[in-house]
Amino acid sequence: MSANGLASRIQQFLDPTERLMAGMQSPFQRLAQQMQDILGDRGILKEVIQAGEGPPVPRDASVSIHFSAYLEYSDQPFETTSHLKYPRMMKLGRDVTLYGLELGLLSMRKGEFSRFLFLPRYAYGEIGCPPLIPPSATVLYEVQVLDYLDSAEVDEFFALSPALTLLKNREPANEEEGRSIAAMQLPIFLNLSLTLLRLEKPLKALHYGQRALEVDPQNTKALFRCGQACLEMDDYEKARDFLLMAQANEPFNNDINNTLKKFASCYKDFMDKEKEMCSKMFPDFHVTLKK
Repeated sequence: MSANGLASRIQQFLDPTERLMAGMQSPFQRLAQQMQDILGDRGILKEVIQAGEGPPVPRDASVSIHFSAYLEYSDQPFETTSHLKYPRMMKLGRDVTLYGLELGLLSMRKGEFSRFLFLPRYAYGEIGCPPLIPPSATVLYEVQVLDYLDSAEVDEFFALSPALTLLKNREPANEEEGRSIAAMQLPIFLNLSLTLLRLEKPLKALHYGQRALEVDPQNTKALFRCGQACLEMDDYEKARDFLLMAQANEPFNNDINNTLKKFASCYKDFMDKEKEMCSKMFPDFHVTLKK
């Protein structure tokens, strides 16, 4: 944790009274000096490491976050999501149970990475959570907001589904009306695909993206949605094809280009793991080749 501004673990063996008499500040005390008081009572302190985009997380949102939580003088987190490739969506007020973390999230934006200090009254209280969290512990949380979905977007999904059913069950009187119905279905397919991606349901998102492509085979948004869904499912070949077709339509689209960069990184990691696995399965293969 030294890279994060925390002191050496050696100081944990000094009694707090001895540190005070020696004029030494604890790691959290030093860290607090560079942090912002977001409530006005010094109970939650925040430092923005990387700014995010868009409006703050709404109070009724579902959020997908990466976080690691630390006790003072500890180099290892007592809780982390770093092992999860795609953290699940958590509903504020229901799934996020740490009061300080929920209040901290309301101050964050999509893509933001921040550091928080929570005093005991906003964390685990005077009792703590034995044996993991000691009594009256101040805790450090490092948090990144990957995405969030507000209640209006969830409501939109459930509103779009019956509208699509009505259009699907309507028999067109002629070819022109058939084209008109298809044109009305296209934005519904696109919105359903996007919402399902944000609800972490890539298979269904791919289904509606492909339905949109049946209406308009060159639709950039549909190609992009399908590429995103395939990438989430680790189907790298299809993800590359969809994303490259979307990029061909809009070469300077930042969202598409950033997703292609993410694809390249994920694919490299995948290939590295494949090579490592093969080398473990066939350790004598290279030796045999050399002979």
